[in-house]
Amino acid sequence: MIAALGPKNVALAAELAEGWQPIFFYPEKAAAAWAEPLAAGQARRDPSLGPLDVVAAAPLAIGPGVSGYLDLARPIFALYIGGMGPHRDKGHNFYYELAVRFGLEEIAARIQDEYLAGRKEEAAALVPVELLEGTSLIGPEGLVTERLAAMKEAGVTTLNVTPLAGSHEERVRLIERVRDLTA
Repeated sequence: MIAALGPKNVALAAELAEGWQPIFFYPEKAAAAWAEPLAAGQARRDPSLGPLDVVAAAPLAIGPGVSGYLDLARPIFALYIGGMGPHRDKGHNFYYELAVRFGLEEIAARIQDEYLAGRKEEAAALVPVELLEGTSLIGPEGLVTERLAAMKEAGVTTLNVTPLAGSHEERVRLIERVRDLTA
């Protein structure tokens, strides 16, 4: 299993690994971000490896009134997009570059500027809801079902969910429900 984002490493994962785990998998933007390197790596893939397992991670909350869980990811996105990589050089941040490939160049630059200036809360507030929703399984059951279908359509073969609930029993029920929705 290789966790990779940059084009060269994604191509390497597609060529040599049993599985590939991208962070912040956004099904509707996946082709723009990774189609070319995946195709290049798979063209060199030894058939004996079998198909590449694409493992997408996503926070999971199903039901009415769960959209507030989306905000839990704001500081994480702000850290990755804005704060990872060299602090004196805005280059070499794979997460920022991923946001750009997702079509979020202007907002990614603003997040990075705020984060590197020490305004982490302001950077987190700039993370677009579109990005939070696109990379999660949070919402009413119908929406989660649509998100699951989008992930499957984008090539996801394995889900790695983080169930967001107040108790162990509720987290287990979420996992069971998402299992049923994918059956």
